[in-house]
Amino acid sequence: MASIFTRIINGEIPCYKVAEDDRFFAFLDIRPVAFGHTLVVPKHETEYIFDMEDKDVSDLMIFSKRIAGILKQTVPCSRIGVSVIGLEVPHTHVHLIPIQTMEDMNFSKARVEVNEEDYLILSQKLQEAFKNS
Repeated sequence: MASIFTRIINGEIPCYKVAEDDRFFAFLDIRPVAFGHTLVVPKHETEYIFDMEDKDVSDLMIFSKRIAGILKQTVPCSRIGVSVIGLEVPHTHVHLIPIQTMEDMNFSKARVEVNEEDYLILSQKLQEAFKNS
């Protein structure tokens, strides 16, 4: 059965898309730990990042770096934190999180509430920045 991320990539479940190319897909997390929290996933469903081929892991991180760059330009923050946990959804995914402090990367804290309008505006800004990067 396809993971929820594969269903998002295939358009079966709506998302706030940030960017995509032929191999990777980025979208805003709907349960963000910080405003702008973005997930980057390979289109080819692989459960565990370290089961991926070396080149695929490298390319995923290069794509994530590109997304992190536009995220940092768009969302006020000191840095973009990165995390690959891999327990929530059985599909490799990279968390890119705009941060000011280490506490901003705490997945145990209450999630940030973002309204639909802010999701749409941010998604559009990031898509535009991706096109121009």
